[in-house]
Amino acid sequence: MLILMFAINDPAGTAIQFVHAINRHSAHEARLVTLETRYTHSWEKDLHIPDLGPDGLEEVHILMEEADVFHFHMTCDEFCFFGPHRPADFLAGKEVVHHHHGHHDFRSNPASFARTYAERGRTNLLVSTPDLLQLLPQARWQPNLVNIDDPLLKPQPGRFDDFGTLKVCHSPTRKDLKNTDEFLAAVDTLARAGTALEVDLMEDVPNQVCLARKRRCHVLFDHMQGYYGVSSLEGLSQGVAVIAGLDAWNRENIAKFVDTDDLPWVIARDRDTLQDRLKELDSDRAYCESVCIKGRDFMETRWSDRIVVQQLVSFYESL
Repeated sequence: MLILMFAINDPAGTAIQFVHAINRHSAHEARLVTLETRYTHSWEKDLHIPDLGPDGLEEVHILMEEADVFHFHMTCDEFCFFGPHRPADFLAGKEVVHHHHGHHDFRSNPASFARTYAERGRTNLLVSTPDLLQLLPQARWQPNLVNIDDPLLKPQPGRFDDFGTLKVCHSPTRKDLKNTDEFLAAVDTLARAGTALEVDLMEDVPNQVCLARKRRCHVLFDHMQGYYGVSSLEGLSQGVAVIAGLDAWNRENIAKFVDTDDLPWVIARDRDTLQDRLKELDSDRAYCESVCIKGRDFMETRWSDRIVVQQLVSFYESL
């Protein structure tokens, strides 16, 4: 089976991770076509239209003809032009998948997307986090994944050998959506009370640099929006203690997927609780290290790229 993914831009590098995992861990082939680069994070690309010459555009044309599945990410659909080619002209005999990742256009008006899919007879719908099931109940949750065998996604040895100041990182793509102000306010309050933390705030840096810096830290703050981000998965894989504001709905759905309610996230739903969790991790270094070990073990045994992509492959094979 040939799966051809399309995205205007690749949200947090998730689509390319699926492509690699499908190619690594299944008998199928996947490719990704993208149109734009919206952040300066240098996520890996496959067939990026602005970078392609005539031969590359012809390859896109051939893949559109030969693909068994068209998999559209976020707001992209068959009417988007990829160079001179439009997926709508190649739909005959294809299975079509629409995959939402929480784009603000979708969050602000999910009903309009649902109506469009109903009008086009589309039923193969995926969402990237459990909270989005509340916006598109007819969809399935397909968890994102990271390659736990990537050296940059493995734990950094020696972080707990006679370390002094607790190192805490945060890597927001958009600070207004990632509770960055609350995080910095909590850190500032702790500092004024005598608990000093070393903060690495990573903005507009290449993904490889970001991962290398995260890996050197003890704690990662994701956000408190109720769900988890790819940053959470990266931190857990790296054996970093991850703080996020997972709500009950997300925890319940995650527990079903991983077949345990013993989840590795440190939960903080508001600024005061975030402040308390940071203080606990700083004051009890053995506890902090145990949370880090638990996170890596969780990714190896419950959420590895091999485990997660098998769910997606099974979905394709059922179409």
